Amino acid sequence: MLLSFSSNAFKKFSLDNAIREISKIGYKGVEILCDVPHAYPPQFSEEQATKIKNLISDLNIGISNLNAFTLYAIGNVYHPSWIEADNKLREIRVKHTVDCIYLARKLGAKNLSTEPGGPINRQNTALESRTLLKIFADGLKKVKHIAEENSVKILVEPEPSLLIENSQQFIQLMKIICSDYIKLNFDIGHFYCVKEDPSETILKLIDYIEHFHLSDISNNRVHYHLIPGIGSIDFEKIFDTIKKIGYKGFVTVELYPYQDNPIEVAKQAYNFLKVFL
Repeated sequence: MLLSFSSNAFKKFSLDNAIREISKIGYKGVEILCDVPHAYPPQFSEEQATKIKNLISDLNIGISNLNAFTLYAIGNVYHPSWIEADNKLREIRVKHTVDCIYLARKLGAKNLSTEPGGPINRQNTALESRTLLKIFADGLKKVKHIAEENSVKILVEPEPSLLIENSQQFIQLMKIICSDYIKLNFDIGHFYCVKEDPSETILKLIDYIEHFHLSDISNNRVHYHLIPGIGSIDFEKIFDTIKKIGYKGFVTVELYPYQDNPIEVAKQAYNFLKVFL
């Protein structure tokens, strides 16, 4: 099990400087944001990709994941989503995911994470959740063969208040998809927010987990990422469970609310979490 840190806390840094700072702290991996200002595919050249791949190699760290969740380059944190009422907007999300698959292959990343459908907004409230789930699944089916051809896994990340927010809904999606290349980005804080015990849920979803996101959450379970150790999540129990299932991959700390002081926050998180490894 290896600790990684997400570059989405380092938006005020260039991607290469963010990677250097993350490595300097002691993290063994970095999650790369596939959005502005870091690695939004249409604006990320072959030369830049080669530079980052070489930097990762020189620092002797790994890429834990490509974060293809947000789309601030053309929308915002959720939009365009997989379940927009407008099919043209849905196709933008599909294309973004395909672009990120190709980028992952260039960089040598094994997986990328994406939103769990998207928010159920005013435009699609008239549609039943079952219909929206099918729309999401249809979108994933458009990209899964490209994921398979490039050996890159697409990891759905359940999140509070979105189409898929809990383990039962995620399993329902998996029954529709049935692909070894559509798996789970297990966000510990997200499951905690929807009142699921993260340790029990890890055991429940063991067959789908390919990567973990980690942050702390306050005892009110409101979805706001906190520095590990200042909230109410029992990390000792969670890491014991992760060890129990024999997981050997990356656990990525995701603290995007702390963009004013990411280096200090990354150090604080690292010092708190390293004892559990």
